[in-house]
Amino acid sequence: MVWVSMVVLEQMRILVTGGAAKIRYDILGTNDNSVDRTAKIVRDLARTHPAVRCVSSDPPNGFGFAVRRGLADFQGDAVAIYMADGSDASGDLVAFYHKPREGYDCVFGSRFSRGGRVVDYPAVKLVLNRLGNRFIQLLFRISCDDISNAFKMYRRTAIAGIQPLLAQHFNVMVEHFCGATAMLLCLIPGSIENKGY
Repeated sequence: MVWVSMVVLEQMRILVTGGAAKIRYDILGTNDNSVDRTAKIVRDLARTHPAVRCVSSDPPNGFGFAVRRGLADFQGDAVAIYMADGSDASGDLVAFYHKPREGYDCVFGSRFSRGGRVVDYPAVKLVLNRLGNRFIQLLFRISCDDISNAFKMYRRTAIAGIQPLLAQHFNVMVEHFCGATAMLLCLIPGSIENKGY
């Protein structure tokens, strides 16, 4: 599931179909009632790539609503929540893909663990993000240090287990974690680059 940029969609398509990965995939663009060209971009790519499709979330707008819509409409055994503005590293997607196949229910990327990277992230946003994630980490007494990161992957059964989701905005990422605490989690380093969108 992605918020859409044609370049990122094409990079993802090449990544999962080329090289050693050769992953069967479904790219689901979730259009959050945008006034930009999101739906057109995804539909144009879908004309030549049948594994790409677009759904639109119903009003009101909000990241959480878009994520919830995508999770209701994805196909396959697992789903990755991926920001198509290019802020998530597409190479991390292949590493995520293998973890559910190893038995994990959920895979969370961590920008802040050893091996993770943060590039051009606004300093104030980074400090607030780290403080918020540290608070959640202490509150729940968990080792995961990046709960708010949107880049996550779940088995279909894990998505069923965390329903219903109620959050309307980025807090949906924390809600995912709270629903998944009894599941087998895998935390792997991830990268994020601020694209300025």
